[in-house]
Amino acid sequence: MDYRVGHGYDVHRLAEGESLWLGGIEIPHYKGTVAHSDGDVVIHALCDALLGAAKLRDIGTHFPDTSDEFKNIDSKLLLKKVVALIQEKNYNIGNIDITVLAQKPKLKEYIPKMEETLAGILNLDIDSISIKATTTEKLGFEGREEGISVHAVVLLKK
Repeated sequence: MDYRVGHGYDVHRLAEGESLWLGGIEIPHYKGTVAHSDGDVVIHALCDALLGAAKLRDIGTHFPDTSDEFKNIDSKLLLKKVVALIQEKNYNIGNIDITVLAQKPKLKEYIPKMEETLAGILNLDIDSISIKATTTEKLGFEGREEGISVHAVVLLKK
């Protein structure tokens, strides 16, 4: 069987008055992500991991932030398109591991809903998706609450 591993990384600046979408759900917080789309860094990192594993370049190649077509788009729609692209190459998702780096908000209570949402979009068993959140102990841009970053790793199989 042919296995492929992909890694994705995304970061977005945080600002007051913006909405905060993570893993396909809206998180109540006084700051949100500044972005061309809805700014869902979890889904963006996941898309990059999937595209990279299938050797399909990156999210910006397929959904450029210079295009009005993707202005304020729901990132769940982008994820569905990415899944269709990897399925065209006869790949299926084995498992997904995601780490969110954010000082605030605390995400523990939202993680099960994020995993459930992604499992539904991807048609995967929830046990195939792991999302973790960590702070950076007030270090770096995440620690200063200037932004959120996400790492995603995926396993694809033919």
